[in-house]
Amino acid sequence: MLGLDKLSQIWSTDMAIDLGTANTLVYVKGQGIVLNEPSVVAIIEDRGKKSVLAVGDEAKTMLGRTPGNISAVRPLRDGVIADFVVTEEMIKHFIKKVHKRKAFANPRILICVPTGSTPVERKAIQDSALAAGARKVNLIEEPIAAAIGAGLPISDATGSMVVDVGGGTTEIAVLSLGGVVYANSLRVAGDAMDAAIISYMRKTFNLLVGEASAEKIKKEIGTAVATSGNTYLMKGRDIRSGTPKEISLKEEDTAEALKPVLNQILGGIKDALEKTPPELSADLVDMGLVLTGGGALLKNIDKLISKETGLPVIIAEDPLSCVAIGTGKALDQEETFSAMLVS
Repeated sequence: MLGLDKLSQIWSTDMAIDLGTANTLVYVKGQGIVLNEPSVVAIIEDRGKKSVLAVGDEAKTMLGRTPGNISAVRPLRDGVIADFVVTEEMIKHFIKKVHKRKAFANPRILICVPTGSTPVERKAIQDSALAAGARKVNLIEEPIAAAIGAGLPISDATGSMVVDVGGGTTEIAVLSLGGVVYANSLRVAGDAMDAAIISYMRKTFNLLVGEASAEKIKKEIGTAVATSGNTYLMKGRDIRSGTPKEISLKEEDTAEALKPVLNQILGGIKDALEKTPPELSADLVDMGLVLTGGGALLKNIDKLISKETGLPVIIAEDPLSCVAIGTGKALDQEETFSAMLVS
């Protein structure tokens, strides 16, 4: 027979959500991460009435490929809600998908938010989750969640630095004694990298490519520093002739394309280091900084940051899930991290 503790764990409705611009990850108390899907919703319009056709993985495959009456949209931009109604539907869909039983109708939810989000933007996220069926909604700032997920000793009297390069924002923070000493949110990250690749392809090769193709280039051959002669065949539409065209892309091309975005991220990191108290700066020389988020997977980004800052740079063990894992830990150990939560 199961004890009360075991039963409460099984029937726990508590959820932690990393509501990202690119992907949404859901952590259920006692189970870990149970869902990781793109933050994309496909909307169909029939006789003036709009309804949700697909959400997540299924909807992402429709991006850039939909007929006139169907639109695939990303309801979050730069880490905040761009479309309140669609975000609500997306959260509702993910809650239902994770908790199939009726007993899980009203979960308590902890959601991470960008440091630079305004009170209005934070309220929009809370309102969306409440409207989607949450019983209670708390928030936690992304860099704190990332640091917890990466296992940094943020409660100690030493400085820890985390740089979370997500889809819409890059979160930079220095933490010590369980609090944030310095934090900044740059609205430039993975999406900006994709846009930079699209722009570079257009200017340099007269080739028109979509968001999905730009993301593929970034993952396949994208690099912060070109260290090999790898090439990648890319197909798109020739701007001048309007016909399909194929080109051979080099690592050097992607490094050049991504340079403006990476320079902005480097600028944000250097600003943080300049504004960090000297005592904590000394800790960072030994501890270095930890990279989390999907952007941490960009080839050689750690080498570039280390070269420009002189600090050791460590890529987190599971950079894509770091924020979700940290949000989940904050949910599991609410008493320990309660001071870091926002009501």
